[in-house]
Amino acid sequence: MSSHTHIEITETLVRLYVFLTQYLDRCLDEAARKAYPDEELQVHLSTARATMADILAVNPVVKSKVEKECKDVLALGAAILKGGHDRASAMEPMQAQRAILRNKTIALSDLLAVFRAL
Repeated sequence: MSSHTHIEITETLVRLYVFLTQYLDRCLDEAARKAYPDEELQVHLSTARATMADILAVNPVVKSKVEKECKDVLALGAAILKGGHDRASAMEPMQAQRAILRNKTIALSDLLAVFRAL
């Protein structure tokens, strides 16, 4: 098992949350889907998830929480893309999830800035 620095861990979490937010944004916005190829986003998202899973292997509780969050976001996005009733019922939880991701990203970005300044 490799040892990761606080900066590496925080950077990876920030990347993961940014990619999850971009995924949700793309599910809602046709222009965003065209501007940023889905394959590219999926590669970045998969890489960030795998890296985070490796890092979090030392703490199964946190690893499980992060993985559940990823699965929930992907399920919401899939429901939105499906359209109809699935889309309508996913909109409110999706907005709540976007707010959570946004707040986590802001907090982690601030923490990362502090770590880098040390």
